Amino acid sequence: MRHLLSCVRHNQLNHRRITPRIHFILCANYKPQKPQPPPAPPSPPKPPKKPVSFSHHDESWEDSYSWMSQLNDKVAMRHMDVYMEQEEKYTEAVMSDTERLQSKLQSEMGSRLSNDLSTPTLRWGPWLYYRRVEEGKQYPVLCRRLARANEDFISNKSPSAGFDFTSGKRIEQKLLDYNEEAERFGGYAYEELSEVSPDHRYLAYTMYDKDNDCFKLSVRDLNFGSLCSKPQADWVSNIAWGKDGQALLYVVTDHCKRPYRIYCSMIGSEQDDVLLLEEPSENGYVSIRHTKDFQFVTVHIFSTTSSKIFLIDAADPLSGMIPVWECEAQAHCIVEHHQGYLYLFTDAAKDGQSVDHHYLLRSPVNCSLNGRKWENIFRDDSEIIIEDVDFSDKHLVLIVRDGRNFRLCSISLPLPSVKEEIKLKELSPQFLPLPKNVSQITPGTNCDYCSSTMQFTISSPLMPDAVVDYDLSSGKWNIVQQQNLLHERTKVLYGSSSSASFIQSPRNLGSNNEVNPENHSVWNDLSEFYACEVHDVTSYDGIIVPLTVVYSRKRIKQAENPGLLHGHGAYGEILDKRWHSELKSLLDRGWVIAYADVRGGGGGGKRWHHDGRRTKKINSIYDYISCAKFLIEKEIVQDNKLAGRGYSAGGLLVASAINLCPGLLRAAVLEVPFLDPTNTLLNPILPLTPADYEEFGYPGDINDFLAIRKYSPYDNIQKDILYPAILVTSSFNTRFGVWEAAKYVARVREYSVYDPKHPVLLNLTADIVEENRYLHCKESARETAFLIKMMES
Repeated sequence: MRHLLSCVRHNQLNHRRITPRIHFILCANYKPQKPQPPPAPPSPPKPPKKPVSFSHHDESWEDSYSWMSQLNDKVAMRHMDVYMEQEEKYTEAVMSDTERLQSKLQSEMGSRLSNDLSTPTLRWGPWLYYRRVEEGKQYPVLCRRLARANEDFISNKSPSAGFDFTSGKRIEQKLLDYNEEAERFGGYAYEELSEVSPDHRYLAYTMYDKDNDCFKLSVRDLNFGSLCSKPQADWVSNIAWGKDGQALLYVVTDHCKRPYRIYCSMIGSEQDDVLLLEEPSENGYVSIRHTKDFQFVTVHIFSTTSSKIFLIDAADPLSGMIPVWECEAQAHCIVEHHQGYLYLFTDAAKDGQSVDHHYLLRSPVNCSLNGRKWENIFRDDSEIIIEDVDFSDKHLVLIVRDGRNFRLCSISLPLPSVKEEIKLKELSPQFLPLPKNVSQITPGTNCDYCSSTMQFTISSPLMPDAVVDYDLSSGKWNIVQQQNLLHERTKVLYGSSSSASFIQSPRNLGSNNEVNPENHSVWNDLSEFYACEVHDVTSYDGIIVPLTVVYSRKRIKQAENPGLLHGHGAYGEILDKRWHSELKSLLDRGWVIAYADVRGGGGGGKRWHHDGRRTKKINSIYDYISCAKFLIEKEIVQDNKLAGRGYSAGGLLVASAINLCPGLLRAAVLEVPFLDPTNTLLNPILPLTPADYEEFGYPGDINDFLAIRKYSPYDNIQKDILYPAILVTSSFNTRFGVWEAAKYVARVREYSVYDPKHPVLLNLTADIVEENRYLHCKESARETAFLIKMMES
């Protein structure tokens, strides 16, 4: 043993002595390896080109990718399948180096998802209605429970919802399980309409049938949980209950999805459904709705040249229709009934003169059409604009806009009899408390006509949406649902936060219409960490365009922050400036999030909308460009680090802006965009409505057609110019066909200068993304990773 140890020691000493020499020899013979070249960037796919010539109004053009929209051509569709698969692989290859970033972003966004998987309870009569998601299920369940039954001990936020631990009884009633509906409709459950009968006995609803591409009407008996034998109609676009809940009126569409027929079905009767109306004109459209007191069903027949309103007695729907209103040109019209008076909320022309905003009219019910007179209630006031109205039996609630500030007020009913128009302030409106930076107020369903409590959703760029119950009689208010990003864990452990309890509000808050500053925390406002500013941007023609800018107070640095500019500008819709938790990942990385309220959108009146549509559509595009330049010139965003984002019609806006100024944006995300208006409006594969043509133009009108050709993203891609990096997302279930995105991507690659650092990608999302918030996180993470990658490349 001693000899063995000595040998080992001897070998160790020898090893120590020869190590330097070996190291020297190795160093002398070492040849550094040549650095490996980076892998070649993936090559974008090239779809086949099959040029086809078109002409209209003496103008001709050629489209090499029109084959992508030939849905009835089996060969073309096989080529399309191959091409889509190539696009998917190319996008994955380009984004492969962001997999860890995508995983991190998805984790961040998933951690911010609300733990509250139920909707706020909606009280109607003795019932509380709500939807909740059960553990392990993809779709929600529609439920109700009696409001009087131990409310303090019952939660509708967990799988054990509706269980009373005091009595040991389950008091929740499941009305409709949408997971079971998904089994009926091929694994996909999308509900368009849902109406409970006024006696709370039946539920009428429409589900999308993918196989037949239509919405199917079903009626369920809530006492027994079974489907009624009738009605079970297809192609249903509208429903309304009669007064006693025994009659259901519904509207069906023709093969072009034009609502044109009204039927009445008597629940429990074996008789065939009765046809009440058929609109013969191809340009005529029909819609119905019941008044909140269920006294009447209103019928609105409209086209581009006229609007007509009829009344149906809800207690006797087969007694005929009474005309109550008619005007030239299409107008937005909502009729309500209150104690013998009809109230009409409309934007129709007054005395032949177009108006810029909605107004409220009143007329007794018992009048003939010829003898009927509608009196204007409020005197025109340029300072306070009425945006929306809601009625209960004792209150009229108005959503108003004071300049750019949204406000909410209530007025006691019935209104006094006055011979002349009066100003709103003369009726002693009670303004309800709101936080700062309100970007939108959305009325809830508010089914209960006899309740003094109304529900609204308050939106702001600096806080998650707050669903608020306002008791109009007592002045108390209650935040019934709002995610608290800062204290969510505390709320789960220790119960509801103070914001969930009823709070006595000031009865009249004056012009500020805000809660006292010391109470701002009750709104779960994030203004301590993020800031919101509104800038006035001068567009190319001198018009002032509002630009909203949101940024992190800790990360903002002059002229050093990347930015993302959102835009929509269509249909007179208010730009979505709500707080979106996925954008927090960009804000916390020093990004500036901006919103351009361009012409064509909402919030600026009817004229603001009209100045950005049809032949004036180009205005909205120049407005967006002006806002982008403002962000860079004022050093709010770093030069060459601005990205754009547009959804649907907003995709058209951003893509058109890129055509006019290719070097303005570094990157862009176009979500299910409208990119080929020339071909879509001329040869609509998917049904279009009058609103679509009114928005983008009628190709039959030469002036509209020339305007379409001028702003069309697909038709104005510049040649031999470097375009920004573009990610286009689409779906086979989108309103604008996936071929629009595919054609656009192919042509941008064909015409523009190729640069692998400015890739043009096409990403097809699953149809189910909107219904699955975790899949939505995954898609949002990919889009966010794309933006970050392009800014850092």
